[in-house]
Amino acid sequence: MLEIQIEETADHTVCRPVGELDAYTVGQFREALGDLASAGRLLIDLSEVPFMDSAGLGALIGGIRRAREAGGEVAVACSRPTLTRLLHTTGFDRIVPVTETLDEAVAALAASGDASA
Repeated sequence: MLEIQIEETADHTVCRPVGELDAYTVGQFREALGDLASAGRLLIDLSEVPFMDSAGLGALIGGIRRAREAGGEVAVACSRPTLTRLLHTTGFDRIVPVTETLDEAVAALAASGDASA
């Protein structure tokens, strides 16, 4: 089972999936990211995701693409070494900032927003 936590702040929106991101749960994650595509500054926190397969990775990439098409900025926080390794191995970290902590992701979002201004 997957739970999606959404947290809004003055500067950004946090999308935090809690649970496994796989072929069985990816639809819920994809829908949540679609709803947040116009958030402006989106931070995706994967720290509570113990496992993600290719379906989860595809949904993540699709959500980032939709957010960027809407003119938004995206960063990913992930404190799980196995997931972080997956994101680096697949080159995911070349399309969006991938940080270990939420605070680092917030700083990366702020920096990318400043660079595009």
